[in-house]
Amino acid sequence: MTSPPSPDTSADAPERAPLVLTALILGALVCNINLAAANIALPDIGDAFGASQTSLNLVAVGCALGLAMSVMYLGAVADRYGRKQLLVLGLGLTVVASVLAAFSVSVEMLIAARVFTGISAGMAYPTTLSLITALWSPGRRRTVAIALWSAVSATATVIGSVLAGVLLLWFWWGSAFLLAVPIALAGFVLVIIVVPSHVAESDEPVDHVGGVLSVFMIAALVLGLATVFAPETAVFGGALLGAAVVLIGVFGWRQMTARSPLYDLSVARRRMFWAPATGGLIVFGSLIGAMFVGQQFQQNILGYSTLEASLSIVPAGIGLLAVAPQSAKLVLTRGSRFTMLLGYVFVLAGFVTMLFWGEDTPFWYVSLAYLAIGIGAGFAMTPASRAITESTPVRRVGMASATADLQRDLGGSIMQGVLGAILAAGFARSFGALIAESGEASSISAQVTAALQSSYASALQVADQNPQYKDQILQAAQQSLEAGSIAAYAVGAIAIALGAAVVWIFLPGHAKEVDLVASYGTAPEPAAARAGQ
Repeated sequence: MTSPPSPDTSADAPERAPLVLTALILGALVCNINLAAANIALPDIGDAFGASQTSLNLVAVGCALGLAMSVMYLGAVADRYGRKQLLVLGLGLTVVASVLAAFSVSVEMLIAARVFTGISAGMAYPTTLSLITALWSPGRRRTVAIALWSAVSATATVIGSVLAGVLLLWFWWGSAFLLAVPIALAGFVLVIIVVPSHVAESDEPVDHVGGVLSVFMIAALVLGLATVFAPETAVFGGALLGAAVVLIGVFGWRQMTARSPLYDLSVARRRMFWAPATGGLIVFGSLIGAMFVGQQFQQNILGYSTLEASLSIVPAGIGLLAVAPQSAKLVLTRGSRFTMLLGYVFVLAGFVTMLFWGEDTPFWYVSLAYLAIGIGAGFAMTPASRAITESTPVRRVGMASATADLQRDLGGSIMQGVLGAILAAGFARSFGALIAESGEASSISAQVTAALQSSYASALQVADQNPQYKDQILQAAQQSLEAGSIAAYAVGAIAIALGAAVVWIFLPGHAKEVDLVASYGTAPEPAAARAGQ
């Protein structure tokens, strides 16, 4: 079997390189705006549907979940059948999914639409980085292209939040989910016109069995983590995590025995592949998780409007864009390890700052935490993505880009799910303790107690129904949300410290990194090695 004819890739960059990169960045922009759109709208969604904190967590994590569980499989499909073609399809379906989310009539429909949005993004997002890797030759120009792709696509989370905050001043919560539509349409047209087709694609068959296993494996893992900490879904979450462990084992066995594996473990075992992948997963996930918890804190505790809450995270976007050029330079001169660790220092500083947020925290102090996290993520993103792609054969670059995407999507969904679950559990535990201490516990029905502990929005509804206790309920709800938020920030800080340890211990210094990457270039491709056995 042979691959379709490929365009000439002997040059350092494709023809009309700025336009091609713009088209690919638009594709990434769409995905990341959709990831961010829900966070700023969560309080309004909670009010509209009377949703529990667990349901709000699923709305927030739904897009990342759909993307994470499909990106590995769809990355392999794109490698084999056409990266540009799957990118175009994903951008088109994003428009449909965004409209369904915007006009959902129940929280369950909204969750499903968010997952569909993520799957659509799973068709588009992995192909953007894999096309950059295939079209730009290794060296400075590719590193700069990846740095721009990383910075702009990550900044989209900030842009999405700000624009959503503006829209929600005048329109209903669903307008936040329509933000990506014009960008998706523009990207759809530009990709068709300027992006080359069938560049260095694989002629190996796709491991569809492994692909299906990867979908259910990641879905079980993310949903399990998102639900296991909430009292009402703890058993369900535990069962999902148990299923995820089994599926991980089965998936690993399949990849070791398949003739053409979906995820080549001989590549994934490379030091310059798995170490930056793990480090990137934690730091990117922490960025998403911090924004998720922070937005609820700012609107419900600090009383910010949606616009004020979105403006408070603008410094994160400024930090991301400001350090992107420096990150690319540091990777080339000091190596991935140094640059990633520098990023970790800033992200950890941001989480430590968040631990001291309270109901009287000034706006500048809130923004300072986001600035530190944005700078840290800006330094960490380029080396993580570059190290993974440089360690992978070009015909398996879909695997590399899927892994780079999983850093954001799996990391984001895990950290958002975990921090959201910690927030929900901390809220419920704190509110339960306050009820018990109030002396009114015996007169409060089990149904009302459950509603009070369900979420901040649910507690507000109970307060409206019982105006004689409204002040006490509001005060208890704010205290409970603040306690849950602090617990979530503490867990985020611990995760960052663990990620920094992984990078420090397992990533080599600059000279060793150069030698390792060079050795990967001369090693036989895994498929060829198996064929010769």
